Amino acid sequence: MSPNVPDHLANRERSSSNVWEPWRAASPLDGRRPSKKELGDAIESGLGREDVFPWPRDEQNSGWIRLLVVGINPSPWTAAVNAPFARPGNRFWSSLEEAGILPTRVDASRGLSREDERMLTDRGIGVTNFVPRPSARADELSVEELRDGGADLVTRVRTIRPRAVAVVGITAYRQAFSMPKAVMGRQETTVVPPGWPDDVELWVLPNPSGLNAHETVSSLAEKWRAVWESAAPTGHAWARPQANA
Repeated sequence: MSPNVPDHLANRERSSSNVWEPWRAASPLDGRRPSKKELGDAIESGLGREDVFPWPRDEQNSGWIRLLVVGINPSPWTAAVNAPFARPGNRFWSSLEEAGILPTRVDASRGLSREDERMLTDRGIGVTNFVPRPSARADELSVEELRDGGADLVTRVRTIRPRAVAVVGITAYRQAFSMPKAVMGRQETTVVPPGWPDDVELWVLPNPSGLNAHETVSSLAEKWRAVWESAAPTGHAWARPQANA
């Protein structure tokens, strides 16, 4: 099951008619950006954010995810507003829009709207992290945390069965799977982590943080476009949940 799923949702069943309903909590800040104190409180809490999936349990999402994005861990801003890649300056959302994966740009700095969640559901996009604990910098995580997160990811992927998984951050990937020589791009089936499903593509992409001076929105978009195209459904129409009227 996805971490941080509220207790009252843990046993919610997916509708037999595949009607989608919002389940994630809204930002606790009621649509405003976090203050400096609230960013500090987010770190002190040790609480991350809810994953972004059509439904709260992994098994409910089996076969519905075209692309699963795996971040390293939540930033304080992300934890404060319960939204992935929320810190202003992060180029994740702008690069997905430029790649044509999303029809409009998401502004996650104040949290995800229900319309954002619906759009991600329609596109078959899920978002999770290696480690749920927030920190100001990724290098504050221990190798043990990352390795535990890597093992958990393999288990979850075997349940969710996305068409492709994209890990953002080569250093975290190398540490999580004890693969110091791993390179960017699509991972060959001969070097994927033990237990990785043969039918799920695995990619490693650059960290979209604004601190990564080696990348631009356009260069990131080009890489995302390659992943998205490789994950295109084949042999049958892509099934999407229906909106609850």
